[in-house]
Amino acid sequence: MLADGTYDALVVDATADDAGGIALDLTILAGEHKGELVTVHAAGLDRDPLDLLALPATMTVVDGEPSVALEG
Repeated sequence: MLADGTYDALVVDATADDAGGIALDLTILAGEHKGELVTVHAAGLDRDPLDLLALPATMTVVDGEPSVALEG
């Protein structure tokens, strides 16, 4: 996982997972981790996974735990 910080990202894949959430594959857009792919699991996201493709996102990592804010 990435070090604590804030990262600009883009959703490159989104798939419904077995737990009723959505697995988001994000690519980091800038900085030393530019181009890295990170997968996070979003619970309680009431959206069609296809609608999330190519959305800009901000991923914040605090104490090793990521959170994602989607734009749009």
